[in-house]
This record gives sequence, C-alpha cells and structure tokens, in this order.
Amino acid sequence: MSAEKNYIDIFSQNRALIDKGSAGAMNALRDKALECFTRYGLPHKGLEEYLHTDVRSWFEPDWGMNLNRIDMHVDQAQAFKCNVPNLSTLLYFLSNDVFAASDTAANVQLPQGVIVCSLREAAERHPEIVDAYYGRLADMERPGVAALNTMFAQDGMLVYVPDGVVVEKALQLVTLLQSPVDLLTNRRILVVLGRQSQLTLLLCDHALAANKYLTTQITEVFAGEGSSLKLYDLEETHNANLRVSDYYISQEADSTIETDFVTLHNGRTRNSVYQTFKGQGSTLSLNGIAITDKEQHVDNMTFVDHRVSDCTSSELFKYVLDDSSTGAFAGKVLVRHGAQHTESQQTNRNICLTREARMFTQPQLEIYADDVKCSHGATVGQLDEKAMFYMQQRGIPMEESRMMLMQAFVGEVIGKVSLEPLRDRLNRLVEKRFRGELSQCEGCRACR
Repeated sequence: MSAEKNYIDIFSQNRALIDKGSAGAMNALRDKALECFTRYGLPHKGLEEYLHTDVRSWFEPDWGMNLNRIDMHVDQAQAFKCNVPNLSTLLYFLSNDVFAASDTAANVQLPQGVIVCSLREAAERHPEIVDAYYGRLADMERPGVAALNTMFAQDGMLVYVPDGVVVEKALQLVTLLQSPVDLLTNRRILVVLGRQSQLTLLLCDHALAANKYLTTQITEVFAGEGSSLKLYDLEETHNANLRVSDYYISQEADSTIETDFVTLHNGRTRNSVYQTFKGQGSTLSLNGIAITDKEQHVDNMTFVDHRVSDCTSSELFKYVLDDSSTGAFAGKVLVRHGAQHTESQQTNRNICLTREARMFTQPQLEIYADDVKCSHGATVGQLDEKAMFYMQQRGIPMEESRMMLMQAFVGEVIGKVSLEPLRDRLNRLVEKRFRGELSQCEGCRACR
C-alpha cells in the first residue's frame, strides 16, 4: 500500500472522529484537502524542491495518530526545561498539538482586541477571523504536506492583533512532544497582524521522551499594512525527531518582518518558507542557523516573491556540519515584471568539519525587472587553518580555538536577532551545543 493510500484510508475511516475533535472553520477545508492530496500526494525526491530530502519516506512507517484526542497531560512546570526560559514572555504551550496557556499568561490582560488562543477554540468563538484567514495562504495544490496537514489538523494556535495595537510583551509558544508510542502530529499556527500593529513571537520545539515523532506544521502569517513582526523559530529535539515545517507569509505595504530559524538539535528537518510581497515599501529579513552532527539532516528552502516595486529582502543562512551529517539550502528570489527598485541579497555560508559531512546549496535569482539591486552567493569550506594556528600560537588550546571560530561564524546570524535577551541566550545555547552540554546533544563532536 502506498503512503498516500494509507493516509487517505485513515482519513476516510475516521472523518467523523477528526471533525469531532476540531471545529467548523477547520473542518470546512478537509474535503478540498482530500481532493488535493489524492491528486498531488506527498513530496518526493524526483521534485527539484525536494532533491536532497526524502520527505516521502518519513511518512511510510505506521505512525500513531491521536485522532480521538486522548489526554496526554504534561505537568508544564515539571516538564518544561527549555534552555530559552521565559525572557519575560507570555508563555503558551502545545502538548503535541493541544493548546494551553501557562498560569501566568492565562492571568494577563492582553491589549484590547488581541486574541491568543487554541485554533480549535478560535474556530468556535471567532469564526469570522478563522474563516477569513485559515487556509488562505497554504498551497495545497502541489506535492507537499499542506494538504495532508489540512486533512488531519485538529488544533493549533491563533494570534490575532487588531489595527494599531502594539503587543509590548513577547509571546512564546513551546511545543512539547510526548507520547507513549511513536506519534505523527499535525498542527497549525495562524498569525494575523492588522494595520500598524506590532508583535514578537518565539516558537520552540522540544521532545520530552525518546520515542520517534513526525510533525507537520503549517504556519500562515498575514502582515497588514505598516505592521511589524519579529518571528523566531527554535528547534531543540533529538535524533529520532522528524519535522516538516511550512511557513506561508504575506506582506502588505510598508510592513516589516524579521525571521530567524535556529536548528540546535534534531533528527531530520525540512523547513520551507514561501513569502510574498503584496504591497510596496515592505522589508523582509530571513535568517537561519543549523548545527548538526551524527546522521542529522537539515534542509531549509526559501522562496521570496517580489510582486511589487520598492521592497527589500535579505537572507543569511549558515550551517556547521560535523560527523556524517548533511545539510541543504535552496533559496529562490523571484522579481516579477514591474517590481522596480527591488533590493535583494541572499547568502549561504557553510562549514564542513569532516570529510564525511555534506552540504548541498542552490541560491537562485530570477529577475524580470531592470532597475533592481540583487545578489546571491554560497560557500562551502572548512575552518580557517591559519586562524587556528594563530590562536594556538597565543596559547589557546586547539579545541577552544575551534569552538571560538565556529561561534564567531554563526555569530553573524545571531547578531541579526533584535530581541536582546534572546540574542544573548542564543549565544549561550550555541556555545553549549558546540561543547556538547545541551541535554539533547550527547556526544557532540563539534569541538574535538
């Protein structure tokens, strides 16, 4: 039986159960999702976009799925050992895909009109918002996980900020993966910013047990005219974790978005970003770090669509790969006809610490306008032996020299994080990762 047929059968046999565990606005798209999934299926390595990541094979095992919404309660105070503690944030949780607010966040009065809640709950209490935005950006008409996720997703998180509202305190959503069996989880995150609004959002993924987890996450972001969003995505799981995360971002005129994807520890990860400029004068800063060892794999794919004039995008992704780990980066910037005065810069820099580590990189520019400033580039290399020698000549041990050079290498990306407490914490986390001190990265070889 093909993987696609297996999930079609599971969906058809459990449709009533899936709908019961969710709400109307989410259930309304399931028929279309089934049609698209039947037609296009899962992604496979025959597609250029997935050339270096066999996502389809991840779905072939017989995964458990909690369609009956069995309570997998987690004592948040005991279980939450996040290495990026509150940072004075309002703290929310997803237990696999079930939303819950911390006691502190639940008792805080948000600015008038701001909604932060379960997506299932929002579909019941605020159907006008969910109906207007849910599933409007996620592209189900192509091989991928958007259709599968839309078929099965029963919950997630909604963040809604109305026109003119500034959310002063950063929001932090911590996903805690935990299950007595190997588990497939499908979750949704919907972020809607009104005109001239501001928000900072930190998303963290953690695994609480050694079971295997496969997660699909679809995040849809609507940035209204003149809005500002700082969005940070941090993964710190374990070697058995599989994650497929798709971001769909729409920017109206004069909006600003800063995004950073940090993979500190994982098994195999595929992050995709599909962004569109819909209004003039908008800015996107899209950055990422991946640190891998053992057999880990990280694939970041970005597509930035300059549809209108006078917009700016910048991308900087850096990888440090050790042992037999692999990395992939494919970034495409499309400048359409009429998108004059576009400025775009895309850079991918990579260090392979062993001969066995592999990096695949493919930056691309496709330009149909003549008054633009666009550049792209990529490098794959090793640590600077001259710098190593220079530091050792001054009494710095070899392992410490290696660690300092690697930290300086990724420091350029961390320096782009404008949330100062998070920037400081990331510097400490990266150092701990290179030293093998993170709870999930036993036996790290990065500074040997």
